[in-house]
Amino acid sequence: MSRPFIKKDIQELPSSGIRKFFDLASGVKGVISLGVGEPDFVTPWHIREASVYSLEKGYTNYTSNCGLPELRREISSYLQRKYGLLYDYNNELLVTVGASEAIDIALRCVLEPGDEVIIPEPCFVSYKPCTIMAGGIPKTVPTWEANEFKLRPEDLEKAITQKSKVLFLCYPNNPTGAIMNRRELMEISRILEKHDLLVISDEIYSELTYEGEHVSFSSLPGMKQRTILVNGFSKSYAMTGWRIGYAAAQEEIIEAMLKIHQYTIMCAPVMGQMAALEALKNGDEEVRKMAEQYDQRRNLMVNGLREIGITCFEPKGAFYVFPSIKSTGMNSETFCETLLQEEKVAVVPGNAFGECGEGNVRCSYAASLEQITTALERIENFVRRHKKKDNVCAVR
Repeated sequence: MSRPFIKKDIQELPSSGIRKFFDLASGVKGVISLGVGEPDFVTPWHIREASVYSLEKGYTNYTSNCGLPELRREISSYLQRKYGLLYDYNNELLVTVGASEAIDIALRCVLEPGDEVIIPEPCFVSYKPCTIMAGGIPKTVPTWEANEFKLRPEDLEKAITQKSKVLFLCYPNNPTGAIMNRRELMEISRILEKHDLLVISDEIYSELTYEGEHVSFSSLPGMKQRTILVNGFSKSYAMTGWRIGYAAAQEEIIEAMLKIHQYTIMCAPVMGQMAALEALKNGDEEVRKMAEQYDQRRNLMVNGLREIGITCFEPKGAFYVFPSIKSTGMNSETFCETLLQEEKVAVVPGNAFGECGEGNVRCSYAASLEQITTALERIENFVRRHKKKDNVCAVR
């Protein structure tokens, strides 16, 4: 027998729960997918046109490792006009291949082996694996519907040890749609300052906030110097396939992230960067219109699930609902697999986002009103049918 060539940490990493159900759904004819977090809108034409024009003009070469200067300048202006943040586009901004790359290299540049990363759950599926791959130890903190899925200061305090180094924040949240207001984030900031922790603030859904205002964590007093702000264009501008994101942080952190980026990626695709530049310059109106439509769909899905008899937390941001399916007597995976088989509706088990997500499922309302309406009808048929079966599909 030859020796194993794959690292033990990688061998033990679970596959993405989202991807599993996306692959299952792709093999089912006539399925309505509420699984993958991808806008159903096409990237606005003027953004696509800017990319096409750049190709016609021959912009097919490498850019600066940290991204086009004019794009970084526009990102800096955007952060200032939206949140009052001042970032030097030359030294404090890095354009990445999606927000996912920014998260990955942020962890790799700050973690020493054995450093702990505090991760409120339910959370985006990549936080824990990226922490492990960077040599860190994920330490999860559950959040609950009773507290509107917000990180409580007392729970954060309990999770902190001498090995703690980084806290992940993601508001608006994937998968719950929860948000946190300024007062609540201020309470978190005081704890971070007390224990000298760094924050990775994933704000990819910042433009999709339906109630109140989005508060960028970096804008809080004293937090800019201890925050790596991660954002991108995928969700708000319907640009998932373009793979353009960015990180904003203090110069020494961006310099360290840039070292990893330049050796592994070199630069984000120039065509995508040109599209992102146009999005920031002239895309505000499309963002507003898409957010209005998401809000309409949010109300339709929340009200529809409640009418069916499914308990549903009302999300305040992003484009997901995270209803409880405990009343069906099924666990999350059984519910999702059976719903897909019997009614051709794809949703994601809540435990894909952490153990405390068990008993819930994630449904994306980044689908048309017609698809959502049909999906709700199918879910209602499914729930009624299985209630009559006296828990034939009970928790196994």
